[in-house]
Amino acid sequence: MNDSMVFVVDDDPSASKGVTRLLASAGYRTETYNRAADFLAREPFEGPCCLVLDMVMPEMSGLEAQKRLRERGHDLPIVFISGRGDVPSSVQAMKKGALDFLTKPFEADDLLAAVGAAIQRSRDSRAEKEGKASLFDHWKALTPREREVFTRIVSGALNKQIAFEFGISEKTIKIHRARVMEKMQAHSFAELVRMAEKLRSGQGAIPGFDEIPAPPVAQA
Repeated sequence: MNDSMVFVVDDDPSASKGVTRLLASAGYRTETYNRAADFLAREPFEGPCCLVLDMVMPEMSGLEAQKRLRERGHDLPIVFISGRGDVPSSVQAMKKGALDFLTKPFEADDLLAAVGAAIQRSRDSRAEKEGKASLFDHWKALTPREREVFTRIVSGALNKQIAFEFGISEKTIKIHRARVMEKMQAHSFAELVRMAEKLRSGQGAIPGFDEIPAPPVAQA
């Protein structure tokens, strides 16, 4: 837990103090803010983290803070807390990506469970991003021709079809295919397909995967 951080944003000093004490007793590091604007002004935390955010605050509500975080591209998991059972607000928060919504007074175990799940989601998200970054590095190591072969392979084209399309020998395609597998560090065709799915999805997806033409029919 020492590499993670839980941010607590609540305009009620006594409430935020109680939350931070509980989290500290469970081994979490915390930072507390009485205003959402102060939290938004800090530099993004580089490790696993989550936000315990009060729904109703003066100046800026929890929903507005959530909106601004999304606009900045920050996807840290949020556990909302509120002094009243505001069903419409809770539904809106959850639809926009909040992990949980707790109504004060909440049970200590409920908060710890929500924070634990939020930190795990943060870890998983970071691991996924790091894995995708590694895939991009492998992709960059491919030559332009190897990239073309890669996209054709994962589209289901056979070696002879790719060779016909490029006007080169099937033996040359096999060499390119072997180099693609080696550079991408793929141990099977299925693994290579999974890599392609990751490269074509999300922000910064590699162009070309969705514009692959249908494999040509080789002439007899």
